[in-house]
Amino acid sequence: MMKRLKKLPRTASNIINKAIKKKKKKRLPQPPPSPPLLPQPPPAPAKMPSSHSRPFVFPQTNSPILPDPSAFFSPGLLSSPLPTNSFFQNFVLKNGDQPEYIHPYLIKSSSSSISVSYPSRFATASFIYQTFVPDLTISSPSSPPSQSNHIISSFNDLSVTLDLPPSLRFFLVRGSPFVTASTLAGAAAPAPLSITSIHAFLSVRPNPSFTKHTFELNSGQTFLCYSSSPLRFEISGTTQLIATGGYAGIVRIAFLPDPSYESILDQFSSCYPVSGDASFSRPGCIEYRWEKKGWGDLLLLAHPLHLRLLDPDSSAVLENFKYRSIDGDLVGVVGDSWLLKTDLVSTTWCSTNGINEDGVQEIISALSKDINDLNTSPIQTTSSYFYGKAIARAARLALIAHEANFSDGIPTVLQFLRSSITPWLDGSFNGNGFLYESKWGGLVSKQGSTDSGADFGFGVYNDHHYHLGYFLYAIAVLAKFDPAWGRKFRPQAYSIMADFMNLSRRSGSSYARLRCFDPWKLHSWAGGLTEFADGRNQESTSEAVNAYYSAALLGLSYGDAHLAAIGSTLASLEIAAAETWWHVREGEGMYEDGFSRENRVVGVLWANKRDSGLWFAPPEWRECRMGIQVLPLLPITEDLFRDVGFLKELVKWTLPALTREGVAEGWKGFVYGMEGVYDKEDALVKIRSLNGFDDGNSLSNLLWWVHSRGEEEGGVRGGWFGHYCH
Repeated sequence: MMKRLKKLPRTASNIINKAIKKKKKKRLPQPPPSPPLLPQPPPAPAKMPSSHSRPFVFPQTNSPILPDPSAFFSPGLLSSPLPTNSFFQNFVLKNGDQPEYIHPYLIKSSSSSISVSYPSRFATASFIYQTFVPDLTISSPSSPPSQSNHIISSFNDLSVTLDLPPSLRFFLVRGSPFVTASTLAGAAAPAPLSITSIHAFLSVRPNPSFTKHTFELNSGQTFLCYSSSPLRFEISGTTQLIATGGYAGIVRIAFLPDPSYESILDQFSSCYPVSGDASFSRPGCIEYRWEKKGWGDLLLLAHPLHLRLLDPDSSAVLENFKYRSIDGDLVGVVGDSWLLKTDLVSTTWCSTNGINEDGVQEIISALSKDINDLNTSPIQTTSSYFYGKAIARAARLALIAHEANFSDGIPTVLQFLRSSITPWLDGSFNGNGFLYESKWGGLVSKQGSTDSGADFGFGVYNDHHYHLGYFLYAIAVLAKFDPAWGRKFRPQAYSIMADFMNLSRRSGSSYARLRCFDPWKLHSWAGGLTEFADGRNQESTSEAVNAYYSAALLGLSYGDAHLAAIGSTLASLEIAAAETWWHVREGEGMYEDGFSRENRVVGVLWANKRDSGLWFAPPEWRECRMGIQVLPLLPITEDLFRDVGFLKELVKWTLPALTREGVAEGWKGFVYGMEGVYDKEDALVKIRSLNGFDDGNSLSNLLWWVHSRGEEEGGVRGGWFGHYCH
């Protein structure tokens, strides 16, 4: 994942700062509304033929560059699509020995052992990361070992089960303050069990029944070890404990952050989760359900966004039971299930407030030129990313023309979209296209299927929601205006959507479940099948929002209420996550003072790191950092930046960077557009002075954005009905 935006040639820009007296503006009457997502139901979908009951499968390929999943997944899992952006992805790549952050612990598997780290945190003004130190390593030494590496025997939205044959199984459940291990069934005798530490054991204190041990380490840390049956250790040197006579049963390890927490950990030590599912049963809701064993109530930890969305009637919160995390304090929650509720974004084709009447002619003038340029400047790139941006940019012109009542311009745009999109769907595009590969189960590009660096790693499942989100946007718009074309290519459209938004758990599914979206973190990851020491990562939250928003629009085009609702739900959660972790507010307490003072947006957010740099730009290029969290500029951008106070701080933080030599005009456009939310007149002067635009943006789009800002800045989440009547 490197540079995704073309750098435009630098030309001198003449920025005129002129005070213009503001006046109240009339608004252009809105065009006839498209079927809204809520509160009225959309029209019933057309009956789909039985041949379309499963997603269309693009031409198949055997990609030579993809890793072999059989090395780490149990044979029973290989017949179904496998995750390519999961929270445990490092466990199944290369040697499988890079750590993963399974809150609140960093977990590393190596040499038939599991190492557990309660990480310390290192922060500067430029980055924050958590340091892995193998505080405790759990293994079952066997001679000779039956297998040199671990095996994933099952996985789900909130958990992964990792086996160390022949003796140990780990139930790694996200947010559990305990790391839980079980000896594998069928052993003829108790299994060897060893616990070692990079630190020295100062004391090992058992309770009278030998079902609880307290480990005091010379690092100053205290760990508690619970067992379902008596467990007796002998100490070998100062760094190793060996179970006398082996062991059979359950072992649970927990770090003790505060001595007062010990009674709480004791109380909940007998109930352990073995798996966890997330379900999207209602619009705007996600429900967690865990399968548990043992007895008593289930204790888990919630991150700050969980706590913000948690229905208080679904679970009990232990406000004074906390673990440290790079994502903010993790707080104890008791309950077998959680219900999270978010306010749905308003999935609309056009701006919320409509266009100011006195801006219509300027927009139409820009549209005339931008639409005419479609005929004289055909798309030159074969890159799936840049091609997607180009067709989505054109689709924006059709919707802006619709909103501005410039109907004369729409046919030209629709013809351009037909001729540009259709070859990708029918396989006639020269130089690239979509293919299906069955090893992991998903789409790859022709170029990416043989070159891991092509199409920004699309062939190794990097950035799928970014690329495909742009295609879905263009398809949704064309299907809205040309239903006949939409019906013809509906199978391909749904297949593209399902590649990153499939909810099915069925073995016969063509695609992995929620390829990019992480139901526990509540945002997407983009890293694909590439090993990273800090786990998965995502750079552009706005492009992730675009993917789910575009899927919701596709649902509106096809009268598919379920798709519209799921797309809107995922977009709403992605926005909430961006507000929580990517948008940096000084003094908020999420990040250290130095980092929050110097930054207003995170560059790349990793599972175990926060970075101010980008894949394609250093930290000081603030206009790139802001722009990559804004593009593409859409009606849903109103929701993403509805906090105008924060937006003002973000623009203020970014503007000085525009004086740097070499700043591309395209990046300036996004900064000026955001400035237009609260200072329209000054922003318009700057926008009119631009000599170029990002390849997914246009003068028409920037003028539409600024001229459709209302007196009530920011989006109205959930639509006007919820705003006025709830």
